[in-house]
Amino acid sequence: MSGVFLIGANGQVGQDLRRTLKGVGDVTAVGRQELDLTDVASLRQRIRAAQPDVLVNAAAYTAVDKAESEVELANAINAIAPAVMAEEMQRLDGLLVHISTDYVFDGTNSTPYREDDMPHPLGAYGKSKLLGEDGVRQSCDNHIILRTAWVYGAKGKGNFVKTMLRLAAERDELRVVADQIGTPTWSSDIAATIAKLIQLESSEGEAEPGTYHFTNSGVASWYDFAVAIFEEAKTQGASLNIKRVVPITTADYPTPTQRPAYSVLSGQKIAELTGVPPHWRHSLRQMLAELYTS
Repeated sequence: MSGVFLIGANGQVGQDLRRTLKGVGDVTAVGRQELDLTDVASLRQRIRAAQPDVLVNAAAYTAVDKAESEVELANAINAIAPAVMAEEMQRLDGLLVHISTDYVFDGTNSTPYREDDMPHPLGAYGKSKLLGEDGVRQSCDNHIILRTAWVYGAKGKGNFVKTMLRLAAERDELRVVADQIGTPTWSSDIAATIAKLIQLESSEGEAEPGTYHFTNSGVASWYDFAVAIFEEAKTQGASLNIKRVVPITTADYPTPTQRPAYSVLSGQKIAELTGVPPHWRHSLRQMLAELYTS
């Protein structure tokens, strides 16, 4: 059994990883309260004390708009800390698994982004995540960078699904952006895939180090996603006040950060290893069932 050190254990992906990584090895899990990622000396000390075979970094600064005014903090968590993790795992001759994002791309593609497409982030958040990727690649030979997108889960704090459900209980009409296209992705599916990749890399040698894209299957706009959330929630017996969902453009809803208009990630490379992931609507249904029964 491997020793696994999970950083970011209290986020929505991290909480699902607590469960899936049990099949990989003995898990030491730390969250923000136990480990300050802006304290480089403390981060090094904790990794050296744990001496893990595998380090999974599920921690990130994810406040996309706030990052524009907190660049230094976003870089400390998303860029500097992963590079330090990479240095320490290289020293331990271990595996580093690092979660990244579709926001490293500018969204000008019209076909799904492949792992070898050139990144071009639009805002401070995406730039900080790309710097983190670069640090991991440069400092740790044995790494897996898993880019994902539009993440939601039953655990953790706010996400698009939980926000939509809260607003739909309060209002009868919502306006939702319809010209940004991506793939909603369930945190539980991400966590299961990470566990599979670690097992394939460590025991069977089938997963090569490098960058992988993982999302659920299918595509949607935020408007499509919202409509599906309300339809599926009602089948779960949710009490919603919502009567109308109005599609709007990105221009109708200005934000400090420019979002990629099209950020669908190609899952072809990873599907050859772990199989085709469930359609996003199927996973949404499962997540809502978990949310309403837990």
